[in-house]
Amino acid sequence: MYKLIRTEGRAKRGELHTVHGTIQTPVFMNVGTVAAIKGAVATTDLNQIKTQVELSNTYHLHVRPGDEVIKKLGGLHKFMAWDKPILTDSGGFQVFSLAKLRKIKEEGVYFNSHIDGRKIFMGPEQSMQIQSNLGSTIAMAFDECPSSVADRDYVQASVARTTRWLARCKTEMNRLNSLEDTINKSQMLFGINQGAIYPDIRIDHAKTIAEMELDGYAVGGLAVGETHEEMYHILDEVVPYLPQNKPTYLMGVGTPANILEGVERGVDFFDCVYPSRNGRHGHVYTDHGKLNLFNAKYELDSRPIQEGCGCPACQHYSRAYIRHLLKAKEMLGMRLCVLHNLYFYNNMMEEIRNALDEGRYAQYKKDKLAGFEAGEKA
Repeated sequence: MYKLIRTEGRAKRGELHTVHGTIQTPVFMNVGTVAAIKGAVATTDLNQIKTQVELSNTYHLHVRPGDEVIKKLGGLHKFMAWDKPILTDSGGFQVFSLAKLRKIKEEGVYFNSHIDGRKIFMGPEQSMQIQSNLGSTIAMAFDECPSSVADRDYVQASVARTTRWLARCKTEMNRLNSLEDTINKSQMLFGINQGAIYPDIRIDHAKTIAEMELDGYAVGGLAVGETHEEMYHILDEVVPYLPQNKPTYLMGVGTPANILEGVERGVDFFDCVYPSRNGRHGHVYTDHGKLNLFNAKYELDSRPIQEGCGCPACQHYSRAYIRHLLKAKEMLGMRLCVLHNLYFYNNMMEEIRNALDEGRYAQYKKDKLAGFEAGEKA
């Protein structure tokens, strides 16, 4: 159940009550695709870096170790020793991005595993069954994610099929939640808005799925090649047609600046691999832009990554030491950068929520973006 606490313009401050605890929004979800945050980050680290929600992927866990294995072990929460909310992505995006050989049919998608090549079929019912086996807090509907540059006729047909698949997801989710041996009988379902960069197709789809009484709504198929301006334009057009009294999730986005812009347009949930991926390459986020710790100028820099930061890296270690670890290819260097970046994102979300609580989000956003830009020019 979602509670809208206050608004500032289109920006929303809310909370989502779930069987695994309450999520304060806007929120950033830490991406743990295969039930682990890349960069040697343990679940026990997540509380320390202010994580509210962990995100795992249906397709990857189905392929390895297998969702039925995870169900036998008590579900994803027990498997990875995490007692807070988990959102599972439906696998739709991975089917379309990873599978070189695939056939899309009305019943679902036939494709080959990217790991061992074995034939797999996934449709709405299979995606819901896998996510039910995982026992996640929030399940995402199975959809097709058409390319942002796909032609209009293809996108229209694809979106119509995604709508039919969503109805099947909802029916199957209701059935699974009623079964005796289901791990999480309170599993929530979020639908996904698609339509590439065609605002009218997006709006029509938003109106249709808004009537389906889902637990939340995502905007998918963005940050896949279009410009930031095109993405913001789609959000400006579409978000007003999604229910304000339900959470809105912008999938796979993005940079700190993208998040600030998304919040202003009414988005509650975000996820992105950037903080962990960049951290593994020695790129760290600060209030003054991104730093590359491999740069020689940090060799004798005894300051933390960011002054005043509460993350485990900044509490104990200098830029010079972390640079040394990275150069020496010590895993600890990568781990400290990832911990810092995830903390930076989660802490920024806390600052955003506080700014919304106090009715000063517009000023907060302006100041934060100015800091990023000033740092990048320095």
